[in-house]
Amino acid sequence: MTQPPASTVRTAIIDALPPDTSTHGASLEPRHLYLPNAHTKALQLDHGLVIGGRGVGKTVWSTALASGELRSLLGTVVPDLRAADVVTGHGERPDLDAYPDPATFASLLDAGESAFHVWRAVIARGLALRTNQVVPAATWTESVAWVRSEPEAFARLLQDADARLRDGGARMLFVFDALDRTTANWTVMDAIVRDLLQVALAVRAFPRLHTKVFLREDQFEGRTVTNFPDASKLLATRVELTWAVHDLHGLLWQYLCNAQGDHGVVLRRVYASVVGQDPELEGGVWRPSGTAKRDSEVQRGLFSAIAGPWMGRDRRRGFTYSWSVGHLADVRGRASPRSFLAAIRAAAEDSTERYPDHAHALHYESIKRGVQKASEIRVREFAEDYPWVPRLMEPLRGMTVPCAFSDVENAWRQSFGERFTPNVGDRLPPDNPDGSWRGLRESLERLGIMERMRDDRINMPDLYRVGFGLGRRGGVRPVVGTSAR
Repeated sequence: MTQPPASTVRTAIIDALPPDTSTHGASLEPRHLYLPNAHTKALQLDHGLVIGGRGVGKTVWSTALASGELRSLLGTVVPDLRAADVVTGHGERPDLDAYPDPATFASLLDAGESAFHVWRAVIARGLALRTNQVVPAATWTESVAWVRSEPEAFARLLQDADARLRDGGARMLFVFDALDRTTANWTVMDAIVRDLLQVALAVRAFPRLHTKVFLREDQFEGRTVTNFPDASKLLATRVELTWAVHDLHGLLWQYLCNAQGDHGVVLRRVYASVVGQDPELEGGVWRPSGTAKRDSEVQRGLFSAIAGPWMGRDRRRGFTYSWSVGHLADVRGRASPRSFLAAIRAAAEDSTERYPDHAHALHYESIKRGVQKASEIRVREFAEDYPWVPRLMEPLRGMTVPCAFSDVENAWRQSFGERFTPNVGDRLPPDNPDGSWRGLRESLERLGIMERMRDDRINMPDLYRVGFGLGRRGGVRPVVGTSAR
């Protein structure tokens, strides 16, 4: 089977991949729903703690679980989801009837209520709504006061709900995501997460009631959120969301094969020319075959069909299939689907502008610029979550890594004096009580921006280095200009 012209494929790729790869709580379309094998466990009801970095799918899965349509599709792989009634206990989208917004949460804590009772009140409201029982719910102050002052009534609510679910052969799942939006203070954040995990552990005593808490790595690792009795029982259910190289390429072809109209026809034709058959059509959704999702050699052939085999004129520059993933990895060597899809779309756009007559849809130089674009996006995302990070990284612009930490410290001292002070109102400022430069380094290491090498030099993965404007010999060129603030 002959392949379509490269220019036609290029246009189809741009159409197939979203210009904004962040869901921001929006529901995913069924045609884009892709479940890596490694994520199956994370969706099972008995696994209540899910950890993952930015852009790996926590919000995708939390919103998918809340959607009856998507949950039904997921239920073909995770059977226990079929009988689950899902309640959002916290998420990106405001829902004041279901959970307090940040201002309300803060006012409850300021009034002396504990996050423990706030989360119990969230559970109580969700149960009462679905079991036709009465819980005071005119205000969150009222609901929290009720669970605090009426512990037996709350316990009976849990017990009765579990019994009703058992009789009906059903289950209930409370999903908690986007907990970073509850506060801008790390100490308060730790208390909020710790109390939620304690409530989640208590709910586990009821077989038909389940909780699933999605946490970012910096909210969990190296913190005190599991410092409570029997936390090990909850930790035993922990799952990490990671994407292998073959998972990322499988997701890419899920998007490409399901492009709309003629663009989908073009990309499925490319797919069939390599795989030997069309993707499988299930319920109006095209799905890559098992080999196209897991076999690296088949995937290498698919990516070579749109990008050529090498990152240059020969193999000495590396293979296109693995190059972009490797250069989008964080300090743990893991790339996110959000960054990968953004890089591929940017590469197609750059190829259209700079190399319209290239033999393949993606030019290897455009793939490099795609990594630059993905890095810029990642830096902007960090500016949203941690406004102090771009300020701290700006004095390092133009430096080359790896480098001695003394070079970094000197650059900081020249810009900030003896101490770095975050701006008033910065969300989640550095967790650096002593205010030392080494403490700041440790904060950046926890966020995955910096890593310490064995010889104690500082290094930075391309995913952040490029966007923050630092160099590396032989590496992708840094973005020129001013970083996000």
